[in-house]
Amino acid sequence: MEPIDFWKMNGSGNDFILINNMDGKIKNDEMKDLVTKISRRRESVGADGVIFLEKSAHLDFAWRFFNADGTEVEMCGNGSRCIARFAYLLGIADREMSFETMAGPVSASVHGRMVKVLMPLPKDFSRDIAIEHRGLWEGVDFINTGVPHVVVYVNDLETYPVLEHGRSIRYDPFFAPDGTNVNFMRVLAPDRIEVRTYERGVEDETFACGTGSIACALAASKRGLAKSPVKVMTRGGDQLVIYFTPADCGQNQTEEKHAMFKEVWLEGNTSIVYKGQLHEEALLTVSDTI
Repeated sequence: MEPIDFWKMNGSGNDFILINNMDGKIKNDEMKDLVTKISRRRESVGADGVIFLEKSAHLDFAWRFFNADGTEVEMCGNGSRCIARFAYLLGIADREMSFETMAGPVSASVHGRMVKVLMPLPKDFSRDIAIEHRGLWEGVDFINTGVPHVVVYVNDLETYPVLEHGRSIRYDPFFAPDGTNVNFMRVLAPDRIEVRTYERGVEDETFACGTGSIACALAASKRGLAKSPVKVMTRGGDQLVIYFTPADCGQNQTEEKHAMFKEVWLEGNTSIVYKGQLHEEALLTVSDTI
């Protein structure tokens, strides 16, 4: 195997491996296997996800986003901020750009480490969804912000059993077969919330989740608990800011469910951790070395 150039970046605590695949060197049928091997922590590079930057016929570029388990998903908010800065620093796009995702086109603006992205509009909001109540909840909602998210309202976020309850909800039959991401949120003020997220595909709590932070801010807004802009304190200690403009839907409940907001922006810092080359030994498993 020829060495593969990559960057390691993080967006507010979510870490990613980014690979420039504009030349198509890595084929579609090779991606999943590569992702699962290099995403292993302690054995390889390790990451929450892997992003391939590719050519687009219509926009500045396209991306392919994979969770650490090799599943390809439509959207990742913090990943979209990292790929935007990556493309800008490589000279592939200007500071103001648009790129293709499976969830639709995404626009981004890069200003140093700070990146702001215009996200696909959310859909399928449901309040008080019919899943088992676990006693500590003040409410539970669902919203799709490019990927599916459950929002659970709790009083004590610090000691909450995020891993246990997050995994249980993620695999609840209500969300079969694809499952869902699960966010636990505490509203501190109309412009400030704190969030902890269990991410499907990573199958663990992560330090931050962009689409999850958006889901929490928008769901809280729908309950009258928050208004734009909303500052989101992540588990990793970084702050994300969610800007949104509610749509005027009147009394039309169908329209209310599918056209809740005119636009939604996600803003936060990105960091370049290091740049390197993947050696063939980064793909070996423990059994391969025995």
